[in-house]
Amino acid sequence: MRHNISRTLALAALLLPLAAGAHTGVDGGMHHGFTTGFLHPLTGADHLAAMVAVGFWSALAARRAWPDLLWAPLAFAGMLLVGALMGLAGVQLPAVEPMIAASLLVLGLLVATRVRLPAVVAMGVVGVFAVFHGVAHGYELASEEGAALTLAGMVSATVLLHVAGIAAGWALRHANAWLPRVAGAAVLGLGATLLAQAI
Repeated sequence: MRHNISRTLALAALLLPLAAGAHTGVDGGMHHGFTTGFLHPLTGADHLAAMVAVGFWSALAARRAWPDLLWAPLAFAGMLLVGALMGLAGVQLPAVEPMIAASLLVLGLLVATRVRLPAVVAMGVVGVFAVFHGVAHGYELASEEGAALTLAGMVSATVLLHVAGIAAGWALRHANAWLPRVAGAAVLGLGATLLAQAI
């Protein structure tokens, strides 16, 4: 168990230098194709943390494995795609970056406290935030060809990050309570940092 935690922390440390890549304009608009779309959520701390946290919280709060584990992750992935399509269509939403930061604050609190919400409420909470994550991606892709393949890559990576979060959360359901609290606090801290930068 201790060895697995060490490996997870080492992987997280390796990914941290890539954090800046998730923000609008950082990649110079080079969102082309499935592979680039797939890698995009994996190389930005805000997107990575949000997507893993959704799965992590779902596993921690689930009363049973099926279907409780899936409601929030499915809602997030689906509404991320809806938001991206809105962004591609030129729909303007206010406060996109602050809402992405707020999503990390809320998800961090949910992970740290292991709050159980009814499935519809959980889907609504993560779905609203997912729209803003998706719209940010849609804005970036609006003037590019091949956006459909790039979005397919992003959604695929999102699903895999949810699965990784579910696996980690399920493994830690009966572990010492401080581990989920530390994970939630880390997500919350990242959200607070991003919110301070966005406002």
